[in-house]
Amino acid sequence: MIQKTFTPKAPEKSSKKWYVVDASDKVLGRLATEIAVYLRGKNKPSFTPHLDMGDNVVVINAEKVRLTGNKEQQKEYIHHTGYLGHLRRKSYAKVKADNPTRILTEAVAGMVPRNKLKKFVMSKLYVYAGAEHPHAAQNPIPLNL
Repeated sequence: MIQKTFTPKAPEKSSKKWYVVDASDKVLGRLATEIAVYLRGKNKPSFTPHLDMGDNVVVINAEKVRLTGNKEQQKEYIHHTGYLGHLRRKSYAKVKADNPTRILTEAVAGMVPRNKLKKFVMSKLYVYAGAEHPHAAQNPIPLNL
């Protein structure tokens, strides 16, 4: 008798759950890894690396996330335009003042594999600086990470 390998089909959009995470006083890296797990769908028993199996995650209070050690003084966000001499560096404090949602978004993006699915996985992440979010109609489930 021949055993066939089970391969799950791509799930429908209606079967994907919505989660809400409160980032108040959570450590940035630890929170980002847990969010990346839910975005990719690695928490599900039917996880398949080549399919987008993940759920939608809404993060509130992103401006209240904390860093450990001396990272608040030492951490830099680097961007290169592609032109010679156009390397741009911003400190953590400047990025937090300008756009606090970028901190958590970039942290989660660094935890997701760099492949063709990354764009689709990251499109399911919604980060908000304050406590309000416009996704109440989806009835998000609170996640305690």
